[in-house]
Amino acid sequence: MSLSIFGVRHHGPGCARSLRVALESLERDIVLVEGPPDAQDILPLLTSQGMRPPIAMLIYEPDAPHHAVYYPFTHFSPEWQALHYALARGIPARFMDLPQAIQLAQVKETEETPQIEEKTDEDPLDLLAKAAGYPDYELWWERQIEQRLDVTNLFEGILEAMSELRADPKAKNEHEAQREAHMRQSIRAAQKEGFQRIAIVCGAWHAPVLTQLDDEKNDAAILRGLKRVKIEATWIPWTNSRLSYRSGYGAGVTSPGWYEHLWHTPDLTSIRWVTHAAHLLRAEGLDASSASVIEAVRLAEALAAMREFPMPGLVDLHEAIQTVLCHGNAEPMYLIRDKLEIGEKLGEVPMETPAVPLQRDLENRQRKLRFKPSASIETYDFDLRKETDRGRSQLLHQLRLLNIEWGKPQRTSQKHSTFHELWTVQWQVEFAIKLIEANIWGNTVESATAAFVRHQADTLESLPELTELLDKTILAELPGAIDHLLNSIQRRAAVSADVRHLMDALPPLARVARYGNVRETRAESILTIIDALFERIVVGLPGACASLDDDAAKEMVESINHAQESIALLNRDDQREAWRGVLRFLLERNGVHGLVRGRCCRLLLEQKVIDDEELQRLAGLALSPVNPLPQAAAWLEGLLRGSGLMLLHQDGLWVALDRWLSELPSEVFIELLPLLRRAFSDFEPSERRAMGEKVGGGSFHRANLATAKSGTKACDIDEERANSVLPVLAHILGVKYDGN
Repeated sequence: MSLSIFGVRHHGPGCARSLRVALESLERDIVLVEGPPDAQDILPLLTSQGMRPPIAMLIYEPDAPHHAVYYPFTHFSPEWQALHYALARGIPARFMDLPQAIQLAQVKETEETPQIEEKTDEDPLDLLAKAAGYPDYELWWERQIEQRLDVTNLFEGILEAMSELRADPKAKNEHEAQREAHMRQSIRAAQKEGFQRIAIVCGAWHAPVLTQLDDEKNDAAILRGLKRVKIEATWIPWTNSRLSYRSGYGAGVTSPGWYEHLWHTPDLTSIRWVTHAAHLLRAEGLDASSASVIEAVRLAEALAAMREFPMPGLVDLHEAIQTVLCHGNAEPMYLIRDKLEIGEKLGEVPMETPAVPLQRDLENRQRKLRFKPSASIETYDFDLRKETDRGRSQLLHQLRLLNIEWGKPQRTSQKHSTFHELWTVQWQVEFAIKLIEANIWGNTVESATAAFVRHQADTLESLPELTELLDKTILAELPGAIDHLLNSIQRRAAVSADVRHLMDALPPLARVARYGNVRETRAESILTIIDALFERIVVGLPGACASLDDDAAKEMVESINHAQESIALLNRDDQREAWRGVLRFLLERNGVHGLVRGRCCRLLLEQKVIDDEELQRLAGLALSPVNPLPQAAAWLEGLLRGSGLMLLHQDGLWVALDRWLSELPSEVFIELLPLLRRAFSDFEPSERRAMGEKVGGGSFHRANLATAKSGTKACDIDEERANSVLPVLAHILGVKYDGN
């Protein structure tokens, strides 16, 4: 009876290649691999024709799918090669790690009773790396193991090195002891079944202790009484970028694209890597000549020789490519990092893989719509008049309602009509868990989304949240859920006493009413709700604006803006006139916060309800000495916030502001500076520059002259005193003052 122990690095191409050679030469009669025995039933799917790495084994609790663990595999994973070798030859292949039914139970206990983690010492592998002159073990392992040319006695050397590290008498982690005890028990079970030539593939760290098979009673005692939970196992597609994820195997690689390159091109590694980089740069419109490729390879080889390495590694190639192909620029290296060092591969799993019904329905719709998931970011411009594009849009909107953000809608340019939608789409491997979680709502994407929306309609209390949900539901085209939502909105609106909530609820309804015909939505019922909300807003807004403090006034202004946007979008004369009447009432009413009155003035001015002469009158009243200074500053902020063009073009407002500022005592002026600064903060640089020029270039005096001609008496100007104000005024405007 013989044991062959192969200590490997998970996702290590050099280990995978050496392991495959060793297995073929030794001809073992069973292969035991570090991995969860819970997944034994799905192991045969590994050799299915539809299985294309990278993929991952997903193990989860059916009752709590977020309690899950992933075991990634790809072509250059030693475990993948070992399992493929055994399954292809009919040799028994088994997982031997501690079952995830136990490990997930322990995770749940830890969540319920948090443990204080002990401070970990330096990674033992770093000791080997530093002894060999490397800054960290990642670089040491890559140079000494993964890029090794002579692999003779490689695994014997790994076992010897790990044995020295494991000789440290420090106590082992309890969880690690349980895992290794179960691995040894699995080896003993294979021996008892009569297997004579046993191959054991495990992480290099565990290799030394798996030969210690004498103390079976102690291992049994370690494993006795461990709790379990119910689990399910399946295969899911994985991506290169997620191979760095530390989950089931607890290890990852930072450059999976580089490791895949090492696996597929053991010869001429450097020249082919630099050539791939050059092709990538050319595809992006950057210059990368053949001569530059040769020069970069020579530089990489020279760097490796200077560092006493037999061949260039990723660091050497990275530096050479940046120096020669990128001319020292770092920006193109981000492209090479994303596209080449990591890569954008998305794996595939066969149809016979276990999956929840919701996952199957999604796959069927993806095939029907010719909408294949991809790990790369892709942009789509959907024409909703086309059946396929509309179906894709419908699917993406439904998934977003289930919190599965496969696609994200983008703002479209004005050249697009309401029949167009612009999306960026990228598949994330975590969606597999979200689909399992969402399966409780239904067995198809449409039914699950509709049920989830109805549930939210019954539980959400906020009217704005309900109307926002209605907007999303209409885009997802769920008629039954829409009717349910409309009923919920009507009930909430009937009892809502918060005018702000009523105004905040308008924008989604207005969008639906204006553009709902694109998706053949029944707009009549929505218009009925809008009319009811609008009537209550008109009646309740004046009372809601009384006696507001500064914070409440800011919130009220935001809600007034929402209502203004909605009324402009609906474009109905009756609503527009009623709304203008409310704004006019608030503008003239005493006791309304200055910020609200200033904003109402701005909205009426933009709609040409107020002319220049009336604006000058209102500014004079708002900035008169009888008003409290903070309220005057707030009125100014409400009027000017967002754009300074009004102040530039309304000379009457300019004069009123100048007079108000000039009459402020110096200590009060300094106190109000932060408020004034905030009022001017949103102005464009060009607007602030124009104001500075208006102050210093003489147009200020022309403004006074124009005011005088219009019938308003302008005060005599003391040039010396006026000039003393200019530095402070320039500071308010955020422009440079040079004293001229």
